[in-house]
This record gives sequence, C-alpha cells and structure tokens, in this order.
Amino acid sequence: MIDTRQNILFVFPGQGSQYLGMGQDLCQKYETARNIYQQAGEVVGYDIQELCFNGPEEQLNLTRHTQPALLTHSIACLQVFRELTEGRMQPAMAAGHSLGEYSALVAADALSFEDALRLVQQRGELMGAHGEGEMTAFPLGIDTVRPIAERFHCAVAGCNLPEQTVIGGRPEDLARVEEAVAEAFPRKRAVRLKTEGAFHTYYMVTAARHYRAVLEEAEFDAPDIRVLSNFTGGFHEPEAESIRSRLFFQLFHPVLWHANLQNALAEGIDMIIEFGGGIGPGEPDAKRPNLEGIIKKAMRGTEHAAEYLAAINCQSLESAIDGILNRANTSQRSPK
Repeated sequence: MIDTRQNILFVFPGQGSQYLGMGQDLCQKYETARNIYQQAGEVVGYDIQELCFNGPEEQLNLTRHTQPALLTHSIACLQVFRELTEGRMQPAMAAGHSLGEYSALVAADALSFEDALRLVQQRGELMGAHGEGEMTAFPLGIDTVRPIAERFHCAVAGCNLPEQTVIGGRPEDLARVEEAVAEAFPRKRAVRLKTEGAFHTYYMVTAARHYRAVLEEAEFDAPDIRVLSNFTGGFHEPEAESIRSRLFFQLFHPVLWHANLQNALAEGIDMIIEFGGGIGPGEPDAKRPNLEGIIKKAMRGTEHAAEYLAAINCQSLESAIDGILNRANTSQRSPK
C-alpha cells in the first residue's frame, strides 16, 4: 500500500523554470498528460503543446505564454503523479512561487484548471503590456539590500531566503544598485534575471489595476487543503474574496517565499514534493527542480526537516514513486 501520511506539502515553481521541450516526455508516455495539454490548448486558443515542445523559444519566454505553459506543465505532472499513486498521497497543504501559487490553488481545488489558465493568460498579458523594468537577485538579506535599492528607485520583489533577496527596477537603476552592492560587498555576486518586467514591485501597479476586474470574474471555492499566500507569507483564508484580494496584491508586492516555507515547516511537514518546470541544460529528464536549492537551504540550521522529492518529468516522477512504494513495502514487512 502507498504511504498515506497527511503531512505533505506540494510546491509549484514560477516563471523562469520554463524550457523548450517542457512536458514532451510526459505526453509521449501518459494519456493523462496529453489530455491536460489538449484541454489547455482549447482554453488559451492556441496550440500550447506545440509551443512548449517546439517553440519558438522566444515566444515561450514571453510572459503571456510562459505563465499558461508552466501552469499546464505543473498540473500535468501533478495529475500523472495522482494517477500513479491512485490518489493516496494526499497533501496537507500546497504552495507556489509567484505564478506557482495558481497551480497550488488548482491542487487544492480552490480554482479549476480552466479558470486558472484564463487567469494566468490574462495576468501574463497585462504584466507584459503594462509592466517595465527588470530584476536582480542578491545573496543578501532584505534589510541590507532594501535601503540601497530604494536609494535608486528600486524595490524588493521577493525574499526567497534570509540571505537571498530579489530587487526590481529599471535596468539603469538596477545597474546602480548592483554597483553600490558590489562596492559595499565585493564578495557577493548579483545575478540579473531574465524577465519582461520588475514583477512584484510598484512597476506592476497598472497591470494589477486591470487584473482586479479579471479576478472578480473568476470563480473560487474554499480550498480542500491549506494554501500559502505569497503576499502575506501565511495561509490563505478560505473565503473567495480574500483569495482574490491576496492574488491582486501579490502582483505588486514581494513574494515572501521564505516565510511560506517556514510556516509550512512549523506545521510539521515531513515531505515536500515539487511539480513542474525545470532548470539547467539538456533534455527533460536532465532538468533540475527550480525550488529544490531554496527549500533545502531553508531547512539548514533549523529544527525542521522534511524529505524532498521532485516530480518534474518522467524520470524524477517515476523515481519518486518508486521510492515511496519501496518505503511502504519495507514498512509493511517490518516487525511491529
């Protein structure tokens, strides 16, 4: 029998974890994945499978395409995982980084896959049309980076770890922040991120104003499991209006991902499974999970520990399930 413990966290990555060929291995092997991609194409109005598998890559990397593509891949991974585990690996909670929060809400049955696709498609279009700027990640704490960023009209866009903060602003302003940080902290290396705008900062306010009306039209249900909010760092309240408002504010406020992880771990989570996306070179089976490094660093030096598994492609998904089955079989054979 498959392990059915209830202290599991499902996590979903955000923009930046897309790649050409994403989902192709799943669709070649699993009808469930093919159905998800076909359904997504009908909703968004173009062949999302062709775009994900064959590109062109510059089109896949446009925010309006990236967001529905990543949501589709994450949910395809999730549904194949559920099929292979016969739905017995039920999570206690779900979380997603930025865009991934929508995948988490789908996993919690607070939002249908179709409605989530419509939301992120319009979200991506608005972010691309009304946003500006770029983003840089710094290996420094928020209290250290924020004063320097604000001196040059930049803003905090995310806190992934106590010593990893993302800043957003115009390219020329970010360059001045990077220069100031390099002078003050010569051993700390900043990384400019490839985005279409300064997401989760005041540069997204106009996009958020338009997006509010889109959110109002979407139907939300009370989540079956608890879902973490990037905006607050804590858990979503079950009311639809509250979920809508937090997704609205998420668009132009920092992603409090480290707070999300700490809140999940404090609840006794002992297994974390990541679905979708991938980073690094090579074919789908060679990709690495986007959130793994952050998650494992967040657990270091704390009293909290949780097993981490990836389900981002055929290889990792099947390996995770094999490990779960082997552990369950060993547990059943062990003397009581």
